[in-house]
Amino acid sequence: MEYDKGVKNRLKRIEGQIKGVLSMMEQGKDCREIVTQLSAARNAMDRTMGVIVSQNLEQCVRENVEKGASTEHLVKEAVELLIKSR
Repeated sequence: MEYDKGVKNRLKRIEGQIKGVLSMMEQGKDCREIVTQLSAARNAMDRTMGVIVSQNLEQCVRENVEKGASTEHLVKEAVELLIKSR
């Protein structure tokens, strides 16, 4: 599977958020500020995982439909991946 530029950009932003948290720690910032930023990074990761799974699911479903194969197992697998990631 090829990942589009948008997904890669999301991950670069998350990387920046994490670096920002490390910087905040080095500066001795308040715990609440750090936890807030970590929570934002976690939410961004969750959204990115959802985008990746949905794009992959779309591609796999399209390929299976072209082959005349079933797609039900693909949807179940995608849902399991998202549940497992929580």
